[in-house]
Amino acid sequence: MSDFVLKLENGIWYGVFPRLEVLNIVHGFTCRLHGQSDLVASELNMALHVGDNVQKVIANRKKVAMALGFDLNKVTTCAQVHGNNIALVTKKNVGSGATDYAQTIGSVDGLVTNLKQVPLMLFFADCVPLILADQQGDTIAVIHAGWRGSLGNIAAKAVEVMINNYGVQVEHIVAAIGPSIGPCCYEVDKSVWDAATRYHDCFVPTTPGHWLFNLWQINRKQLEAKGILAGNIMCANVCTFTNKELYFSYRAENGKTGRLAAIAYKK
Repeated sequence: MSDFVLKLENGIWYGVFPRLEVLNIVHGFTCRLHGQSDLVASELNMALHVGDNVQKVIANRKKVAMALGFDLNKVTTCAQVHGNNIALVTKKNVGSGATDYAQTIGSVDGLVTNLKQVPLMLFFADCVPLILADQQGDTIAVIHAGWRGSLGNIAAKAVEVMINNYGVQVEHIVAAIGPSIGPCCYEVDKSVWDAATRYHDCFVPTTPGHWLFNLWQINRKQLEAKGILAGNIMCANVCTFTNKELYFSYRAENGKTGRLAAIAYKK
């Protein structure tokens, strides 16, 4: 079984982890093809916060909803701020941000729920999307881990939220690291190096004062440190920077681009 594969449904290309599908976790990491947008012409921008035509973004979300078989009105989003705060999705806030950015859950970079048929949706263009799931129950999480969130241990915090709020046993958690900028291309300067004193083994020096930073490795290390089994951590190993024809990349496109969505819900 391949860790990560592409699928085509309803004219939408998206990536999935077959191991999550076996657990009845419907999910996808959307590609940029075959959408509507004023920001990136005829492409599948999924984010309402990047200055695109709102109705076209909603049309893209509807198309993805049909492809993955969910109710758009139940989609729950958050206003990502490159931090490490995480919110619980309960019956009271289901649907936040589905079609109106003003109604999204504010100032968090991760969502966790144990509600079935409630899609969690976060947005990315190089940062790391993480999906966590309980193999023995209904709890799932979708996490946005940029370099700041990664240094803030957001992956480990998500595991703690699953354990403390829903009684999940850590050995039952599986984690999937989706398409994001890879260790081949993510060059950072001394400010990031200095902030990451505990993780210098995740850096490779390039020119003086610059390093390639492996976001996949740092998140894997944090998940394993919290007790997730190494065999329960999957990685797409897909770099958005080098695959900008298929995925949005903030760096490769000098900041003017759309966002892919990482979506997950339990059937």
